[in-house]
Amino acid sequence: MNMIRPAGRAGLLALVLAVALSACSSRDARFEALIAGDNSFDVLIAGGMVVDGTGSDPVRADVLIRGDEIVYVGRVDSERVVATSVVDAAGRVVAPGFIDPHAHGNPIGSPAMANFLSMGATTIVLGQDGGSPGVTNLDEWFNAVDSVGPSVNVATFVGHGTLRRLAGVGNNPEPDPAQIDSMTALLRRQLDDGAFGLSTGLEYTPGAYAGRAELRQLADAAGQAGKPVMSHLRTEDDDALEGAIRELLDLAGPAAVHVSHIKSVYGKGSDRAEEILAVLDSARASGVQVTADTYPYTASYTGIGIVFPLWARPPNDYRDVVQTRRDELADYLRRRVTLRNGPEATLIGTGRFSGLTLAEVSNELEKPFEDVLIDDLGPDGASAAYFVMNEALQNRLAQDPHVMFSSDGSLTGYHPRGHGTFARVIEHHVREMGLLSLPEAVRKMTSLPASTIGLDDRGTIAAGFRADVVVFDPDAVRETA
Repeated sequence: MNMIRPAGRAGLLALVLAVALSACSSRDARFEALIAGDNSFDVLIAGGMVVDGTGSDPVRADVLIRGDEIVYVGRVDSERVVATSVVDAAGRVVAPGFIDPHAHGNPIGSPAMANFLSMGATTIVLGQDGGSPGVTNLDEWFNAVDSVGPSVNVATFVGHGTLRRLAGVGNNPEPDPAQIDSMTALLRRQLDDGAFGLSTGLEYTPGAYAGRAELRQLADAAGQAGKPVMSHLRTEDDDALEGAIRELLDLAGPAAVHVSHIKSVYGKGSDRAEEILAVLDSARASGVQVTADTYPYTASYTGIGIVFPLWARPPNDYRDVVQTRRDELADYLRRRVTLRNGPEATLIGTGRFSGLTLAEVSNELEKPFEDVLIDDLGPDGASAAYFVMNEALQNRLAQDPHVMFSSDGSLTGYHPRGHGTFARVIEHHVREMGLLSLPEAVRKMTSLPASTIGLDDRGTIAAGFRADVVVFDPDAVRETA
C-alpha cells in the first residue's frame, strides 16, 4: 500500500482481505452488464454479511474486485465469473478497512506496520499533534514512502509545530507578520503537495507559544484549500477544557475543525460528558463543522513533560529553573500530579524506571515524587501512561455520532492502543458493553473518518470505491495487546 493524496492522486492499494458495498439482487442489470463485457475478476469475496460503513444494517452479499477497486456488491452467480482468488466469507462480516484518523510512526523506517494491519486498519493518518515530516517539499517524502511500499495506506497532515521550525519561528511567542506569512506559504505548498489538513499540538512546544492571530491565519489557509484543522487542544484538564475547545471552534470558518483524542483529564461521569458534547452541539447548531476522535482506553501516553509547567520547558533553561524556582516547581508538580489521580496513576514507559509507577519510583528512591520528577526525570526524561480518564465519561463521548475512533498509537509505542484499538471497540464497546451496534461502530472506524479527512474513495463497501476490506468474525475478535 502507498501514500494517499487527495483529489484522485491516491496510490494503488494492496489487498488485506478488506473491501467495500451496495446491495443488489443476484440477477440484476448491474451484474449482467458487468459480466457481459468481461467476467474475469481478481477477487471474489463470497457469502459474507456486508457491513458497508454507512451505519446501515448488514446485508448478505458477495463482493467483486478488479485491481484496487470494488466493482460490484450483490449476489454473484459464481459459475458465471472467473476469479483469481476466492474468499469464503460465510459466517463473517465484510467491512471497509478501518481508517485510523490519528496515528504516529515512520513508514519509511518501519514500512511493515503490522500493529495497524493486525487490528484491521488499512489506512493511517500521520502528521498529528503539530508534528509532521520536517521537509519543505512534501512531495519528495510522499515518493520516499511509495518507494518502500508500506503495508497500510498512509496519509498525512501538516504539523503546525513543524511549520514553526521550518520557518525559523521555533518557540518564539511573538512571530512577526513576515514569519507568519512564511508559515502560511509553507502550509499552502504542502497542502498542494497532497497533505489533508493542518494539525496543531497546543499543549506541546512549540505549539504552546502560538497566539490567536497566527493560528487564525493558518486555519483560514487550510479552510480556503478545503482542508480541516485537527487539534490536540491547549489543555485537556477538566477545569479548562471548555475554554480549550472554544479556542479551536474560534478557528472554524472556512475550515472544519476536529478535536484530537477528545478526553477530560480527571473529569468524572456521563453527565460531564454531556456538558462537553453540548459545547460541540451548540457550535454545530451555529454552522460550525466540528468532529472529534477518541481511543477506547482510560490511560493516555506521552512525554513526562506534560506534567511540567511551560516555564520549565524549552526554550527556558531547565537547570536555571531548578536553581532559581525549585520550591515553586515542586509545589506545581505536587499539585498537578495529585490532581491527575496521584503518582500511582503515572506509569513510566521508557528509561531506567520503565514499568514502575511514579509512586513506586518514589518509594524505591525514598524521596517525594515531585523530587523524582525534578532530579531524576526532568521534562524530557521519559514517556509514561497516565490513568487520568473516567470510563463512564469516555464511553459517553464515544457514543456521540460525531465522534470516531482513532488509536493515537504507533508501531514502537508501548501503549496497547497502538496495537488493539479497533479490536477493543468490537470486543468491548459492541459485544461486551453494548454501547454501540456493530454497524455504528464500523461507521465510526470507516466512513466517518473518511468523510472528515476527505478520503472520498474509501471507507465504504460500494462499487467504485477502493478495495480496502476487512473480513472478520465479530464474535471471535479479541484485543490481545
